[in-house]
Amino acid sequence: MERTCLLLLLLSTLVYCSLGQGGDLSFPASLSVSPDRSQFFEYESVSLSCEVWGNSAGWRVVRNTGRGILSECNTDWGEQQGSSCIVPLIPSDSGVYWCESGSGEHSNAVNITVHAGAVIPESPALPVTEGDSVTLRCRYKRIPSNLTADFYKDGSLIRTETTGEMTIPAVSKSDEGLYTCTNSERESPESWMTVTGENMRNLDIQIIWFFFTLLSGAETCIINWVVLLYTVNRC
Repeated sequence: MERTCLLLLLLSTLVYCSLGQGGDLSFPASLSVSPDRSQFFEYESVSLSCEVWGNSAGWRVVRNTGRGILSECNTDWGEQQGSSCIVPLIPSDSGVYWCESGSGEHSNAVNITVHAGAVIPESPALPVTEGDSVTLRCRYKRIPSNLTADFYKDGSLIRTETTGEMTIPAVSKSDEGLYTCTNSERESPESWMTVTGENMRNLDIQIIWFFFTLLSGAETCIINWVVLLYTVNRC
């Protein structure tokens, strides 16, 4: 119920703003990472895409590596395939990646690290939302005979799992932090997991944007009042 009211109120606000500002609305882009993790082994590949609400022309994936060189996909790294940038990874590809428009607008930034070691922690590259179920894994370059792994957060042991993975059924802000895992004598590097509040998801925003683009002229005023009245009655 609360979520429905929130969506309706936001839709009303968008319509109201369009009347007062000539419909000039812009939505930020977001960087999509597939697979969704921040740590990778050497020679693995990652797909990076810019998800933009509205006009997606002119957006591209850029990065800043440890060498301090700012560059975009399909220059001296990555291969542009449709709307995605495919990056075969080596350690020098470790760095910060984001989307950028021709006018200088930025998306969220994602830190990607490439390791030549034997074990890495597998945690989401993008922030996770409070209440979501999240699975953290101890990932091995060569699968050991014993998958039992110890999971640590901020240096303190959380639990030991015989499957090599740990599930948090409903994450909270207190779960945010640095995670590592160990198996026998192998220890992974640290991986940061970010937890955000229970905000609306991308799908909610896309639905609102879809309906908003259908509204224009006098119809906008009528639908705006209908939405406002419905919202008041429901909330």
